[in-house]
Amino acid sequence: MDPVLNSGDTAWMLVSSLLVLMMTLPGLALFYGGLVKKDNVLATLMQSLAVCALISVAWPVIGYSLAFSDGNAWIGGIDKFMLAGVTPSALVGTIPESVFIMFQMTFAIITTALLVGAVADRIKFTALLIFTPLWMLCVYVPIAHWVWGPAGLLGGLGTENFTGILGYGAALDFAGGAVVHINSGVAGLVAAIVLGRSLMGDKSPSTSNNLVMSVIGTGLLWVGWFGFNAGSALTAGTSAGYAMLVTNAAAGISAVVWILLELMHKKKASVAGALSGVVAGLVAITPAAGFVDFSASLCIGLVSGIGCYISVNMMKQCLKYDDALDVFSLHGVGGIIGALLTGVFANPDIGPASGLLYGNPSQLMAQLISILVVASYSAVVTFILLMFVRLFTRLRVHPVVEYRGLDLALHGETVPDAPRGKTLRTNLAA
Repeated sequence: MDPVLNSGDTAWMLVSSLLVLMMTLPGLALFYGGLVKKDNVLATLMQSLAVCALISVAWPVIGYSLAFSDGNAWIGGIDKFMLAGVTPSALVGTIPESVFIMFQMTFAIITTALLVGAVADRIKFTALLIFTPLWMLCVYVPIAHWVWGPAGLLGGLGTENFTGILGYGAALDFAGGAVVHINSGVAGLVAAIVLGRSLMGDKSPSTSNNLVMSVIGTGLLWVGWFGFNAGSALTAGTSAGYAMLVTNAAAGISAVVWILLELMHKKKASVAGALSGVVAGLVAITPAAGFVDFSASLCIGLVSGIGCYISVNMMKQCLKYDDALDVFSLHGVGGIIGALLTGVFANPDIGPASGLLYGNPSQLMAQLISILVVASYSAVVTFILLMFVRLFTRLRVHPVVEYRGLDLALHGETVPDAPRGKTLRTNLAA
C-alpha cells in the first residue's frame, strides 16, 4: 500500500522538529554558556550557533542522502544529493519527506554541538568551522545510517530477518542513545585528550558564571527532549505519548538520585549537580523510550543518575582527562547505560522487541555490540579528523587567550559586568 499523508502526524513532527532545534538554540547554548567562566560565555554560545548554521547547510546538501537513501550496510547513496527528487508530495511513512529531513537534521546539529562542550574553553573557532562539517559527514552520518538508515549495519529501517553482527540481531536505539549520545560523548572525550588539559587545571576560574542561565537552558532541554524522544515515534499516536511519559519519569528520578548523592557525599545539593542529574536521566532513557514501560524507566533513570554521578566526581579525576563540561560523563556514560538497559528492559507489550527480562538475552548482546562498534568508530575517526584539521590550523587557542578568555580574542565582544550594588543604589538615588 502506498503511504498516505496524515495531517496529525505531520503537525506533531513539525512541532518535534522545532523542539529538537530549540534544544541546541537556545537550550544547549544557555546550559553550556552558564557553566563556563564569564570571559568564555559568548564564545560558547557562538560554538552552538556556528554548528547549527553549518549543519543546516551540509545536512540537506549531502548528509541526508548519505544517511537515509539506499546504499549498502555501511553508507547510503547520493541519489538525494542537493535533495534531488524531494518534492512537496514526497512522503516518509505518513509525513512529508521534507519534515523528516528537518527532524533528522536537528539530531545531527545537537550531536555535533554536544561534543564541542568537552573543549568549549580552549578550542580555536576556525578549527571548529573546519571540523564541524567533516565530523558530521565522516562520523555522524555513517553511524546514523548503520542504526536508522535502510539496511544499516546495526539494523537500519526496512531490514527483514536481520541477523546482526555475530548473529545477535538488530540493536535498539529509539531516539539516539548510540547515534547521538555515545557518539558525541566518545568524540568529546577524544577531543579533550587531543587538545590537552586546561592550562589552569583544578585552579581554573572556569566555574559556573551564571547558573540561572544554565537552569533556563536545562529547562529548554527537558522540554525539547519530548520532541527528541516522543518525536522519534514519527507519529502522533500512542507510542509518542508513552515515550513522553517515560522520558519525564527517567529525568525526574535521575535528578532526585543526584541530589541525594550530593547530600550524602558533599553535605550540600548543588544546582549544577541537579541539572546534571536531569540530563543524565534524559540521556539514558533516549534509546529505550519506545521500548520500555514506566517501572523500567525509573530503573534506567536511577542507574544512570548513580553511574553518571560516579563518572563526573570520580572517574574524571582518576583518569586525569579534562572534559570541560562533562560531555563524556553525562552523554557517553549515560548513553552506554541506557543502551545496555534497553537490552534488559525492552518490553514486547510496549514496542516491537523483547529484552533479557522477557526471554531474549540476545538483545543485550546486540546492544553491547552496537556500543562497541559506535564507540570505536567514533573515537578513531574523530582522532583522525582532529589530526587532519591540525594540518591547516591550531586546534587550541594561544595560552594567553585561554587564560584571559575566548570572547574578546576570538569574537571581539564581551559580556559587560553587572553593576555592583553600591553603584546601582547611587544611580537610583540620582
